[in-house]
Amino acid sequence: MRLAEVIGRVTLSKCDPTVVGGTWIVAVPLLAEGLAAVIHHGETMAVRGREEAIIVYDELGASPGDIIAISEGAEASAPFHPDSKPLDAYNACLLDKIELTQT
Repeated sequence: MRLAEVIGRVTLSKCDPTVVGGTWIVAVPLLAEGLAAVIHHGETMAVRGREEAIIVYDELGASPGDIIAISEGAEASAPFHPDSKPLDAYNACLLDKIELTQT
């Protein structure tokens, strides 16, 4: 599971019937440096400490600027077992508060 910042939404004209009801968001996974910049300085959209943007399936209502935890790969479809959904990344939770300690 990785933490990511939501930076946008995806609009589809058609989708697989198994994913109707959710939305697709664009999120940027955060490395420790990027997470620290968001938490301590409020630097959204910072360049350092961020990975390439990915598309994430969301049923929780995440909005741009939110920090989320994402499951990827086979774990992304695990919440829907025994049903099968064609997902590569799933928004597992919205984070309200993050405390980061440097060691």
